[in-house]
Amino acid sequence: MQTLNTQFELIRQSATVSLTDRILALKASGRQIIGLQVGDPDFGTHPAIAEAALKAMQDGQTHYGPSNGTLELRKAIAHKLQRDEGVTYDPASEILVTNGGIHAYYTAMQSVLNPGDDVLIPDPSWATHSNMATMLRGNVIRVPAPAENGFIPHFDSWLKALTPKTRVIVLNYPSNPTGAYPNREYLQQLQDFAAKNNLWIVSDEVYGSLYYGEKPTSAAAIAGAKERTLLVQSLSKSYAMTGWRVGFLAAPAQVIANALKASQNSITCVAPFIQKAAAFALTDPAIQDVTVSMRSAYAKRRELVLRLAREFESDKVIVTPSQGAFYFFLDMRPLKMSSVEICEKLLDDVGVALVPGSAFGEQGEGFARLCIAASDADVEAGFRKIVEWAEKQ
Repeated sequence: MQTLNTQFELIRQSATVSLTDRILALKASGRQIIGLQVGDPDFGTHPAIAEAALKAMQDGQTHYGPSNGTLELRKAIAHKLQRDEGVTYDPASEILVTNGGIHAYYTAMQSVLNPGDDVLIPDPSWATHSNMATMLRGNVIRVPAPAENGFIPHFDSWLKALTPKTRVIVLNYPSNPTGAYPNREYLQQLQDFAAKNNLWIVSDEVYGSLYYGEKPTSAAAIAGAKERTLLVQSLSKSYAMTGWRVGFLAAPAQVIANALKASQNSITCVAPFIQKAAAFALTDPAIQDVTVSMRSAYAKRRELVLRLAREFESDKVIVTPSQGAFYFFLDMRPLKMSSVEICEKLLDDVGVALVPGSAFGEQGEGFARLCIAASDADVEAGFRKIVEWAEKQ
């Protein structure tokens, strides 16, 4: 059995700390860097949301709040889930307010995962999904989601990965890093698979509002799915509130009861004035229009990248149109370099920062993640530099 120190060593190896340090060092030396690596909206939080938080602070909402979240915010979350996902939750017993999406994921996994349980996670996927399972002493089994299948696992890959110890399936759609998401029929098939094998599905849907075609289906919206689905969301991406650290878990009441214990013993509560602002963001009609406007802006940048890709017709930087989120997973396998080497050379040679695809799993080797949550000018200049550099290799 792995020791905890060994588990943390594995986690460190999957991180991109050295590249981040190099970016900071280059910036400190005065080098101009086009940063297309950070998944943080380049929009500011709407002033009305900040004003709601300020008023709450001025009204004295600066002390401890209820550990499961204020009833006002839990009702606002239930309203949002019914409005946007078509799923009904009881705000009294089926919703937990958390310190962002990562904390929601932590409380979810802490609630249903026992040490030694197997966890099925698509590859590629955001590193925290597997890292957190490892930290909780679960055994991560990566399910290949190859580019050739639109970054969605072939369904028989789930069957091959299943073991007698499998307890949880982790989903993240739209995906970080690929922007891919499956159709309703695929999710129905996966839910049937989970029901047959008595599995939980933990579905990270923080990018659910960012899509460029047909709206993605929530894993919890499939018929009969609520009883085994733990829904993770946050306000970070959809409302440009990454620094506010507010998210939520929606799940069956018995899961929320366990998750509440994990939350009480990790953060106590989310600041009440932040919860007040979050409730306002989720329910004010004008703010929902702002979210739509942000999605429209990302869609224009997405089209910008696709237009440039058509213009260059590069056979060394292959661009797959992203379905959602604000990323492109650039296929640079024709360069015959590792993902880390590609990103290091791009940074050193032309000053463009990307994330190595290998940070998201073995299926990401040879890819690099480009984030379009940056200015139009940076997205265009950065993509041009990437292709021009690649063509010289």
